[in-house]
Amino acid sequence: MLTTETKEFITAHRNEDTRLLALQAKRYPAVDMREAVVQIEGWQQAREKLPAWAATEGIIYPPKISMEQCSSEHTAKYKASLLSGGRFADLTGGFGIDFSYIARGFSEAFYVERNERLCYIARANFALLGLDHARVMHGNSEELLAALPQLDWLFVDPARRDGDGRKVVALSDCEPNVVELEDKLLSKASKVMIKCSPMLDISLACRQLSNVEAVHVVAVNNECKELLIVLGKANDDIPVHCVDIREKGTLSFSYTMGEEQQAECRLANEVAGYLYEPCAALQKAGCYNSLSARFEMAKLHPNSQLYTADALVPDFPGRVFEVIEVLGFSKAEIKKIQALQKANITVRNFPENVQLLRKRLKLADGGDNYIFATTLAKGEKVLVVCKKAI
Repeated sequence: MLTTETKEFITAHRNEDTRLLALQAKRYPAVDMREAVVQIEGWQQAREKLPAWAATEGIIYPPKISMEQCSSEHTAKYKASLLSGGRFADLTGGFGIDFSYIARGFSEAFYVERNERLCYIARANFALLGLDHARVMHGNSEELLAALPQLDWLFVDPARRDGDGRKVVALSDCEPNVVELEDKLLSKASKVMIKCSPMLDISLACRQLSNVEAVHVVAVNNECKELLIVLGKANDDIPVHCVDIREKGTLSFSYTMGEEQQAECRLANEVAGYLYEPCAALQKAGCYNSLSARFEMAKLHPNSQLYTADALVPDFPGRVFEVIEVLGFSKAEIKKIQALQKANITVRNFPENVQLLRKRLKLADGGDNYIFATTLAKGEKVLVVCKKAI
């Protein structure tokens, strides 16, 4: 419980540097400075990551690590758009971001968490957020699973650190081990959603689990944030849904694993009028052949993850550029590049990194020009000078 003095201090100083505030603890003997710093840091993170929560007065924030690990408002809303029904349980409640959004689609919602402090925080915050139907259960998720009623949906976000605190990625290394618990989870709920590391090997996970119904790859502003695996009715040809949530709207593309295996990916003989770069979600999913076939465009090289076409495809799920010129590395061509003075440089399947190439070309960062340093299908190293088409 925070004292009135501590609450007032948090409100008055929440825009300040917490490192400096921590050094001033002796000046404020009536303030629990350690807890005040936790709350101020939490609010400052929430202002960017969880704006709706940050705008709610009285929200209690957990220690920094829980804030770093929790979902963003964008990804939580996306998950909530996929789940609805009568009863729902989150077996790894944490700070409760995912739970708070998903629970609104259900008449009964159970939050399970083994950390007692997080349970206390959840009870207080859920009351402020109007989640009167939320039931907070403190304890081990595997032990409490049996006490839960039959559910429409279960949500699990396994801890991705081992006993020594090192990060792990594979589902079998996380806690709880959903590979071992798969049958038990599906005996309790019709469907299960597993939130996974964006580093997870999707194909390996689908081989380890027997009842994969769908996969969702979620990016925010072209940065892959989450993989979501839905368990339910096993699907022989698993659909993969890729989304990139952006300020100007969400890019999306869906395909099946079978479609990707069977689709033909053409290779380009040269760079055409437009250059296409798939969004981060598609690149993580490994969706390359389906893109080529669906949009009738050719890939520059098997390992480039760049496509080209003569026609403009306005609904392409990624960045679209109009090609101005394709240059090599002769002295005259490099001089031509240097005349640009500044450009945004991207490297794809190229022997130099951006920093080295920028130094070599003597270009500042930024501006309206874009340069893709890449390798064509026949092995030729080129610089594709572009400008944004959309």
